[in-house]
Amino acid sequence: MIFQDRHAAGKELAKRLHRFKELKSRQKLKNVLVLGIPRGGIEVAFEIAKMLKVPLSIIATKKLTYASNLEFAIGAVSPDSYILDEKYIDNISKDFIEKKIKEINFEVERKYKPYINKKNFEFKGKTLIIADDGLATGYTMLAAIKYAKSKSPKKIVVAVPVAAHDSLEKIRKLADKTVYIHVPVNFGAVSSFYHEFAQLEDKDVKFYLEEAKKFCNRN
Repeated sequence: MIFQDRHAAGKELAKRLHRFKELKSRQKLKNVLVLGIPRGGIEVAFEIAKMLKVPLSIIATKKLTYASNLEFAIGAVSPDSYILDEKYIDNISKDFIEKKIKEINFEVERKYKPYINKKNFEFKGKTLIIADDGLATGYTMLAAIKYAKSKSPKKIVVAVPVAAHDSLEKIRKLADKTVYIHVPVNFGAVSSFYHEFAQLEDKDVKFYLEEAKKFCNRN
């Protein structure tokens, strides 16, 4: 299955999410917050938040890679925690991890925080829908879930258009609910499941956060 772009994928996910009993009532939707993982996840999350008419925010994670191969993920960090493939624990120093955590906090503070209402950083007691444009290794999503759980949400729902089977199984063990569209037998790059897969910039993330305020009067 190939999606036209992230917007089309997000709209399809939103339709599936709307079927859940707990997301049909406007009263229950008052405590729902959609979180996109920048940068690609923001377009998917935007369409979900738009259809449900709920606030949009971000949950920032950063992939950990070997310096010699930037595409080879060995884990991910969030603003206050990390996920690391057990095979590489002995090869990664604590200083390296702490440096990456500082980097992600700096990015959130400098790039995105001014564009988000402060209350949308408060996850306690809320149903969080965490969205990304796909799950390959799943590390960034695992880091996002770990971070979100530390903030005592009511429920965590993961929404992705396409996912590698092994990664999806890891996510299912941690999330309260997982919503997905396509789990291919052979998973390549996430981009291979989209006709259009533009590289997004920080300005795009800011744009969608601002646009979301137009359809949600609680922002």
